[in-house]
Amino acid sequence: MSAPPSTAATEALTIGRAGLRQLHDSLSRDAPDLTVPVLQEVGFAAGAGVFQAFCVWLPAETGVARPDDLDAGRLNDVLSAFFQATGWGSVTVAPLGNAALVVDSSDWAESLPGSAQEPMCFFSSGMLADFFGRLSGEPVAVMEVECRSRNDERCRFLSASPDTLNVVYEQMKEGRGYEEALSPV
Repeated sequence: MSAPPSTAATEALTIGRAGLRQLHDSLSRDAPDLTVPVLQEVGFAAGAGVFQAFCVWLPAETGVARPDDLDAGRLNDVLSAFFQATGWGSVTVAPLGNAALVVDSSDWAESLPGSAQEPMCFFSSGMLADFFGRLSGEPVAVMEVECRSRNDERCRFLSASPDTLNVVYEQMKEGRGYEEALSPV
Protein backbone atom coordinates (compact mmCIF):
# COMPACT_ATOMS: atom_id res chain seq x y z
CA MET A 1 0.00 0.00 0.00
CA SER A 2 1.44 3.39 -0.97
CA ALA A 3 1.68 6.31 1.40
CA PRO A 4 -0.91 9.06 1.00
CA PRO A 5 0.30 12.08 -0.97
CA SER A 6 1.72 14.96 1.03
CA THR A 7 -0.49 17.96 1.74
CA ALA A 8 1.66 20.08 -0.58
CA ALA A 9 1.18 17.62 -3.42
CA THR A 10 -2.58 17.49 -2.95
CA GLU A 11 -3.12 21.25 -2.45
CA ALA A 12 -2.37 22.13 -6.08
CA LEU A 13 -5.09 21.48 -8.61
CA THR A 14 -5.03 21.98 -12.35
CA ILE A 15 -8.08 23.61 -13.90
CA GLY A 16 -6.55 24.39 -17.28
CA ARG A 17 -6.84 27.39 -19.57
CA ALA A 18 -10.38 26.48 -20.64
CA GLY A 19 -11.57 26.43 -17.02
CA LEU A 20 -9.97 29.78 -16.30
CA ARG A 21 -11.42 31.24 -19.50
CA GLN A 22 -14.88 29.95 -18.56
CA LEU A 23 -14.58 31.50 -15.10
CA HIS A 24 -13.82 34.85 -16.77
CA ASP A 25 -16.67 34.50 -19.25
CA SER A 26 -19.25 33.39 -16.68
CA LEU A 27 -18.41 36.19 -14.25
CA SER A 28 -18.37 38.79 -17.04
CA ARG A 29 -21.77 37.63 -18.23
CA ASP A 30 -23.52 36.96 -14.91
CA ALA A 31 -21.81 39.33 -12.45
CA PRO A 32 -19.92 42.00 -14.41
CA ASP A 33 -19.51 44.30 -11.40
CA LEU A 34 -17.95 41.46 -9.42
CA THR A 35 -15.65 40.05 -12.11
CA VAL A 36 -12.47 41.85 -11.04
CA PRO A 37 -12.71 41.45 -7.25
CA VAL A 38 -13.88 37.81 -7.47
CA LEU A 39 -11.10 36.81 -9.89
CA GLN A 40 -8.49 38.58 -7.75
CA GLU A 41 -9.79 36.98 -4.56
CA VAL A 42 -9.95 33.50 -6.08
CA GLY A 43 -6.50 33.99 -7.58
CA PHE A 44 -5.12 35.04 -4.20
CA ALA A 45 -6.62 31.93 -2.61
CA ALA A 46 -5.02 29.81 -5.35
CA GLY A 47 -1.60 31.30 -4.64
CA ALA A 48 -1.02 28.99 -1.67
CA GLY A 49 -1.45 25.89 -3.83
CA VAL A 50 0.79 27.31 -6.56
CA PHE A 51 3.45 28.11 -3.98
CA GLN A 52 3.19 24.63 -2.46
CA ALA A 53 3.54 23.13 -5.94
CA PHE A 54 6.66 25.31 -6.37
CA CYS A 55 8.06 23.98 -3.07
CA VAL A 56 7.57 20.39 -4.30
CA TRP A 57 8.92 21.16 -7.79
CA LEU A 58 11.99 23.13 -6.63
CA PRO A 59 14.19 20.37 -5.14
CA ALA A 60 13.39 17.86 -7.87
CA GLU A 61 14.15 20.33 -10.69
CA THR A 62 16.90 22.50 -9.22
CA GLY A 63 18.43 20.63 -6.29
CA VAL A 64 17.51 23.52 -3.99
CA ALA A 65 15.71 22.21 -0.91
CA ARG A 66 13.56 25.25 -0.04
CA PRO A 67 12.68 28.59 -1.63
CA ASP A 68 14.58 30.37 1.18
CA ASP A 69 17.76 28.62 -0.06
CA LEU A 70 17.35 29.85 -3.65
CA ASP A 71 20.09 32.24 -4.75
CA ALA A 72 18.59 35.54 -5.93
CA GLY A 73 20.73 35.34 -9.08
CA ARG A 74 18.83 32.20 -10.13
CA LEU A 75 15.35 33.54 -9.37
CA ASN A 76 14.53 34.60 -12.93
CA ASP A 77 15.54 31.28 -14.51
CA VAL A 78 13.93 29.14 -11.81
CA LEU A 79 10.61 31.01 -11.84
CA SER A 80 10.50 30.97 -15.63
CA ALA A 81 11.07 27.21 -15.67
CA PHE A 82 8.45 26.63 -12.96
CA PHE A 83 5.70 28.78 -14.47
CA GLN A 84 6.35 27.32 -17.92
CA ALA A 85 6.36 23.74 -16.60
CA THR A 86 3.06 24.31 -14.80
CA GLY A 87 1.34 25.79 -17.86
CA TRP A 88 1.26 29.48 -16.93
CA GLY A 89 3.87 30.55 -19.50
CA SER A 90 7.46 31.66 -19.47
CA VAL A 91 8.35 34.70 -17.39
CA THR A 92 11.19 37.07 -16.80
CA VAL A 93 11.53 38.63 -13.38
CA ALA A 94 13.59 41.78 -12.85
CA PRO A 95 13.75 44.79 -10.54
CA LEU A 96 12.08 48.01 -11.68
CA GLY A 97 13.38 51.00 -9.77
CA ASN A 98 14.18 50.47 -6.12
CA ALA A 99 10.75 49.36 -4.96
CA ALA A 100 9.25 46.87 -7.41
CA LEU A 101 9.75 43.74 -9.43
CA VAL A 102 8.33 43.24 -12.89
CA VAL A 103 7.11 39.89 -14.07
CA ASP A 104 6.86 39.80 -17.87
CA SER A 105 5.42 37.08 -20.08
CA SER A 106 4.83 36.95 -23.82
CA ASP A 107 2.70 33.79 -23.52
CA TRP A 108 0.82 34.12 -20.20
CA ALA A 109 -2.00 31.58 -19.85
CA GLU A 110 -4.75 33.91 -18.62
CA SER A 111 -4.46 36.40 -21.45
CA LEU A 112 -6.56 36.13 -24.59
CA PRO A 113 -4.99 38.42 -27.21
CA GLY A 114 -7.31 41.03 -28.63
CA SER A 115 -10.15 40.41 -26.19
CA ALA A 116 -9.98 43.46 -23.90
CA GLN A 117 -9.40 47.20 -23.72
CA GLU A 118 -7.69 47.02 -20.30
CA PRO A 119 -5.35 44.54 -18.59
CA MET A 120 -7.50 41.57 -17.58
CA CYS A 121 -5.31 38.94 -15.89
CA PHE A 122 -7.07 39.51 -12.57
CA PHE A 123 -6.83 35.90 -11.35
CA SER A 124 -3.09 35.97 -12.05
CA SER A 125 -2.64 39.27 -10.21
CA GLY A 126 -4.17 37.74 -7.09
CA MET A 127 -2.28 34.46 -7.45
CA LEU A 128 1.05 36.20 -8.01
CA ALA A 129 0.46 38.49 -5.01
CA ASP A 130 0.06 35.51 -2.71
CA PHE A 131 2.91 33.57 -4.39
CA PHE A 132 5.43 36.44 -4.17
CA GLY A 133 4.29 37.30 -0.65
CA ARG A 134 5.08 33.74 0.42
CA LEU A 135 8.36 33.80 -1.48
CA SER A 136 9.47 37.09 0.11
CA GLY A 137 7.91 36.55 3.53
CA GLU A 138 6.25 39.98 3.36
CA PRO A 139 2.88 41.28 2.12
CA VAL A 140 3.01 41.93 -1.62
CA ALA A 141 0.54 43.44 -4.03
CA VAL A 142 0.53 42.78 -7.78
CA MET A 143 -0.93 44.96 -10.51
CA GLU A 144 -1.00 44.17 -14.22
CA VAL A 145 0.02 47.22 -16.27
CA GLU A 146 0.39 45.68 -19.73
CA CYS A 147 -1.65 42.80 -21.12
CA ARG A 148 -1.63 40.69 -24.24
CA SER A 149 -5.43 40.71 -24.03
CA ARG A 150 -5.40 44.36 -25.11
CA ASN A 151 -2.76 43.53 -27.74
CA ASP A 152 0.30 44.59 -25.75
CA GLU A 153 3.39 42.55 -26.62
CA ARG A 154 3.49 41.06 -23.14
CA CYS A 155 1.68 40.76 -19.89
CA ARG A 156 3.56 42.84 -17.33
CA PHE A 157 2.84 42.57 -13.64
CA LEU A 158 4.28 44.94 -11.05
CA SER A 159 5.01 43.36 -7.67
CA ALA A 160 5.69 45.64 -4.73
CA SER A 161 4.50 46.53 -1.26
CA PRO A 162 0.81 47.43 -1.13
CA ASP A 163 1.70 51.04 -0.21
CA THR A 164 4.03 51.36 -3.20
CA LEU A 165 1.44 50.02 -5.64
CA ASN A 166 -1.25 52.28 -4.19
CA VAL A 167 0.98 55.29 -4.97
CA VAL A 168 1.71 53.96 -8.48
CA TYR A 169 -2.01 53.37 -9.10
CA GLU A 170 -2.94 56.89 -7.96
CA GLN A 171 -0.23 58.42 -10.14
CA MET A 172 -1.34 56.35 -13.13
CA LYS A 173 -4.91 57.65 -12.63
CA GLU A 174 -3.42 61.15 -12.92
CA GLY A 175 -1.80 60.26 -16.26
CA ARG A 176 1.74 59.25 -15.25
CA GLY A 177 3.23 56.03 -16.52
CA TYR A 178 4.06 53.26 -14.07
CA GLU A 179 7.78 53.47 -14.88
CA GLU A 180 7.76 57.21 -14.15
CA ALA A 181 5.80 56.61 -10.94
CA LEU A 182 8.44 54.13 -9.78
CA SER A 183 11.43 56.32 -10.71
CA PRO A 184 13.38 57.85 -7.85
CA VAL A 185 12.73 61.57 -7.46
